[in-house]
Parts: sequence; C-alpha cells; structure tokens
Amino acid sequence: MKQIRIGAGAGYSGDRIEPALELAERGDLDYLIFECLAERTIALAQQARMHDPALGYDPLLEQRMLAVLPTCSAKGIRIVTNMGAANPLAAAASIRKVARSLGLTKLKVAAVTGDDVLELLRHGDYLDDTGAPVADLGDRLLSANAYLGARPIVEALEQGADVVVTGRVADPALVLAPLIHEFGWSADDWERLGQGTLAGHLLECAGQVSGGYFADPGYKDVANLARLGFPIGIVSEDGALEITKVAGSGGAVTTATCAEQLLYEIHDPAAYLTPDVVADFSRVTMRQLGPDRVAIRGAGGHPKSGLLKVSIGYIDSYVGEGQISYAGPGAVARARLAQDIVAERFRITGMPLDEVRFDLIGLNALHGDALAAGHAEPYEVRLRVTGRTATMQQALRIGNEVETLYTCGPAGGGGATKSARQVVAVRSTLIPAAQVRTAIHVEEI
Repeated sequence: MKQIRIGAGAGYSGDRIEPALELAERGDLDYLIFECLAERTIALAQQARMHDPALGYDPLLEQRMLAVLPTCSAKGIRIVTNMGAANPLAAAASIRKVARSLGLTKLKVAAVTGDDVLELLRHGDYLDDTGAPVADLGDRLLSANAYLGARPIVEALEQGADVVVTGRVADPALVLAPLIHEFGWSADDWERLGQGTLAGHLLECAGQVSGGYFADPGYKDVANLARLGFPIGIVSEDGALEITKVAGSGGAVTTATCAEQLLYEIHDPAAYLTPDVVADFSRVTMRQLGPDRVAIRGAGGHPKSGLLKVSIGYIDSYVGEGQISYAGPGAVARARLAQDIVAERFRITGMPLDEVRFDLIGLNALHGDALAAGHAEPYEVRLRVTGRTATMQQALRIGNEVETLYTCGPAGGGGATKSARQVVAVRSTLIPAAQVRTAIHVEEI
C-alpha cells in the first residue's frame, strides 16, 4: 500500500531550524511542513505589513528556506507552510529570490490567498466570541483571517508546486492536503479525512510530540533534548498512521508523548471542528511498535460544518512593566517595601490604570501568597510591576516608577529593567465558508 512520509519542520514561528534540515537530509521525506502561525502571530504580521507592504510574512522564512531548499530540491521533497502569514504573495516572492540565490532552477512556488477577510468583517454584521459586534472595534481592528482548509493547498499541489506558502489555514490542513493530493481522497470521505486530520494534529507542534514539551525530570525523563528530533508521520492510503523520528536524534516518540499531543487544544475529542471535516478522535488507539515508533488508528469524521473560524486581531491597550531585584538577608521584606512604595506612588500621581499586578518572582508570582506562606523565604527575589493603560505614555510611567527605586527605594535594589508595549489581542467569530474566495498564485524560477 502506498505510503507518504511527512516531516514536521516547525511548530511555531521562532522554532529551531536544524531539526528541519535533519528531517530533509535523513528523514526520507516526501513532504516537509512548517507550521508557524499562532492566533496572535498573524495579527502582529498584519501590523508589520501596514508599516511596510513588503513585509508581513514569517521573519525566519528566508533562513529556513536557505537551510532546506537545496536538500529538498535535490531530493524532490515538497514544502508546505503557512509562513506567508499576512502576506503570502510577498513570501512566495522571497522564496523565489532565495532559490535564485542558491542557483536552483525549475522550482515552482505557489501562494495561497483568500484568508484575509478584514473588509468583509469591517462592513458586515458579525458578532465576536464576546457577543459584541466586530464593527464596534472601529479603528482598533487590525486583522481578520479565516482558517482555510486543505482544498486550496491541494489545488496548488495539483498545479505542480514544489513549495506552497499560505496565510491562515487550519493547522492540520498542512498535512491533510498532501494526503488528499497523493491518495485522491474524496471531499466527503469523512473517515479518511478524520484520520488525516489526526495526523496533522499530531505533527503540527513538531517537537511537542517527540518529547519536548512532554519532558518533566524525575517523572517523564526524555534524553538529549538539546538535539530534539522533530517528528515524521508515515501515512498509508487507508489513513493508517505511524509517528516516528530520525534515528539517533534526541527526544522520544511514545504512546505517552502522542497521547499528550492528541489532547492538545481539543475541547471535544468526538467533534474536533475543522474546515475540512468534523474529526472524531474519541476511538483513537495507540500501539508502541518499537523505539520511537507509534502506530495510531481509529480516528473518524463527520460532515464539515460549512463555517470557518476567523481570528480577529485588534489593538486592546498598552502594558508597562518594571522589574528590580533584591538579595541577601531581608530580601523579601525590602521587595515588599518597594512594592508598597510603587503602589503609593501610583495613588499620589493619579496613575490611570485599568489593571495592575505586583509579583515577587521567586516567591508568589505563580501560585500566590497563600502557598508561598508555607515555605522558607528565598535568599533573592525580584519585584515585577505590570500595568495596563490606555496610552503608551501612561505605560512608560510604570517602568519609570520602578526604576526610581534605585535611589528612592529600599537598600540593595539592582538589575532594574523597564518596558512598554502595545497589546494586540485576539477574538474570534464564524463566517460561512461560501463567502471566502481563495486563489492560487504561481511563481516559477
């Protein structure tokens, strides 16, 4: 039975590059995918594109392509990625430029567009997941990107694309599309589409399924994480799936690592909604075939909903932060005094804060004062003051107040830092899939 080998070259925008090259060189792949878009990532990419129309794609796109294109081109490995982010057309042009610089010829790069539905939402009557009209965001609305399914990627592959770069697509679609293309699965073969979606879901976070995020010393020990190997999915024409990794690479692929990734971001295992299928993972079984090799069966599916999720990025507020450290005898008492001083300064100066948080890192920042009270005081502690405001100018004042503790606060403060940033937040809505128009743009070298 025909099998397709798909390697997961990235699980997020800033992921390591060396494991992807290892997959290309030693993974015996048919496809290499790079999943690099989180909800907030694309909103920030839209913001970058507004400042410069030539930007808006993944900042590591060129580095990744420089690393893997020579090997992938030589071995006939096709690349599928959502690194186009807010600007797939510019991303495709950049890939073409990289290929030319490497002396690669006869390479076909396809950009998938159509996920940007900002104007549709700006002028439509849509409610977000808070129940508020999307139009009420007004000028604060930055982006609106629909989660496309596998179909436009399949079309690009059918047109002979060696590299397919998209904007916002459902993460599993990056894997499902090559399977549909290679095996000829029909658009209503819900069982196989469900199994292919399972393959995509397990691979989408790369190193998480091969032991990275899984590791917990003393409880779940994983060897050689500094050389973590990214996973390979081996999928048969009937949808049967195995997860493995390059022999000798770090990490581990076990039924436990796969089970944790299976549950990642899943609300209802029997009804995982995607643009291509409502996947059913409730009957999935796993079997360890050998070292770093797991067989996974039992996923199914039901007809798709006909709706697409839309990720909405908007300017929410501004956050200012200041930090300063105290060490030695009485460190906690001095840090608490510093906290009281900053809080009182906010009151005296009339600081307009929508929200403020004081943390003593190393003492109560994660679990609060109640749990900290039962443990010995640390020898060193770091005060962090964070506030949410309506303007950047107000946000800057927060860090300034912490910095003044150098001379106006308790003894022994050091290592003060301050920062302020605009907060890009994310909401969601649903739109009918029929309202979205996709297109394939091909660039040949």
